[in-house]
Amino acid sequence: MIHDKDYIIRIVKQFSEALNRLILEKNEGKIEDDQRIFDTQMNDVFKMDFDQFSALSTDEIIEIVEQKDTHHHVPYLELLGHLFFAKGTLDNNPSFFDKSKFFYEKYLQKSGVFSLPIINRISEINSKI
Repeated sequence: MIHDKDYIIRIVKQFSEALNRLILEKNEGKIEDDQRIFDTQMNDVFKMDFDQFSALSTDEIIEIVEQKDTHHHVPYLELLGHLFFAKGTLDNNPSFFDKSKFFYEKYLQKSGVFSLPIINRISEINSKI
């Protein structure tokens, strides 16, 4: 059981790091490879594709997160912020920015940490909305 939890959190963190690289444009792979990796990780973490997932309300997504182990909530919230920010940036979709801001704020509340990069990202979102 311990190994399962470690695996899940490792997958969540890897997806979060990949999204961060995508956001910061440090990815040097091909677009097709990036999309394949994104789709694979999306399916590994959430068991659905992004279109299905993004159609869910923030309350429905929070319910999914709350069904996970309590220790995983904070990494999931950070991942969700990165996910919607990355897709909002790529698709220039204001509703994704709204969701991103919501999940980043939840992350800051739940984690109890002062994260300047996340606070800066929220400010960036506010300037885009």
